[in-house]
Amino acid sequence: MARYLLRPPTAAAAAASSHRRNGTTSPRGPVLGLRALASRAGKARPVMAVASEQPAARGKCPKVAAPTTGPIPAAELLGVIQDAARAGAEVIMEAVNKPRNIHYKGVADLVTDTDKLSELVILEVVRKTFPDHLILGEEGGLIGDALSEYLWCIDPLDGTTNFAHGYPSFSVSIGVLFRGKPAASTVVEFCGGPMCWSTRTVSASSGGGAYCNGQKIHVSKTDKVEQSLLVTGFGYEHDDAWVTNINLFKEYTDISRGVRRLGSAAADMSHVALGITEAYWEYRLKPWDMAAGVLIVEEAGGMVSRMDGGEFTVFDRSVLVSNGVVHDQLLDRIGPATEDLKKKGIDFSLWFKPDKYPTDF
Repeated sequence: MARYLLRPPTAAAAAASSHRRNGTTSPRGPVLGLRALASRAGKARPVMAVASEQPAARGKCPKVAAPTTGPIPAAELLGVIQDAARAGAEVIMEAVNKPRNIHYKGVADLVTDTDKLSELVILEVVRKTFPDHLILGEEGGLIGDALSEYLWCIDPLDGTTNFAHGYPSFSVSIGVLFRGKPAASTVVEFCGGPMCWSTRTVSASSGGGAYCNGQKIHVSKTDKVEQSLLVTGFGYEHDDAWVTNINLFKEYTDISRGVRRLGSAAADMSHVALGITEAYWEYRLKPWDMAAGVLIVEEAGGMVSRMDGGEFTVFDRSVLVSNGVVHDQLLDRIGPATEDLKKKGIDFSLWFKPDKYPTDF
């Protein structure tokens, strides 16, 4: 197959790239109001968004991890996370070879009874130990004490469509934030396929490294995009951001060893941390999609930013994770493409921040 170099950036893109490389950071914009999230009890909780639409800085990306795990020791926090993730994974394993009861959140956005049951058992484990912590679950919404310094971001079944079809990969993803930054996380990924399902558990804590089934892991050392295996994802809304990423998919398919689309963000990021792939990017993810994976990648020696190259938070609407070595090479194309979306009015403000939830950003 013929391979092609990326097209040169436009003058405007080159200028933006130069600006990003000078080490300046982009300020967050004003606070914006957002529609409230519903809690499991059906009550709305107030949320806020903070604009993050300025051109981004380039170079070494700021750390996304919390400086510490706070007053709860890392081992204690990670132990409860792992217990909760295993409880959710047991529910999924019990159901994986059985008929699915499928419901629809949108035209193609599925939810199954297994998603809901997995989240329920996860919540039981978490609330037994930390009853006052704030929890954001994909299925149950926002519950708990909004003044807690800890926010649990739970995706009880990341990759529901894959699960519904018996197609790997899918996963349980739990990331805990301390004052808005990832402190500890676990992803239980389902591997194999029908009649031969197995799992692997990838975990990390702030400053403690990343591990898979108890063994320390590290990102790859590949330093060229053309020698890299890349991963991306696509949301359900087929708008300008979706079209832009389709074009990025095509471009990087031409110049890399391939671009995969697997359908589970948590598993995708775990693959970068394991050194299986070199990078993953996607628009329009939610905190429960990213909170676990970004910490695992960083603790495995990788790098995390927004897709415009700016400083990342779990509440952002885009993410790029990589082995660190190819990060800037990817941003040379992904960054300008994202800036173009901003000019078209695509919303890249922070998705939300729970009202009164204390953060360090």
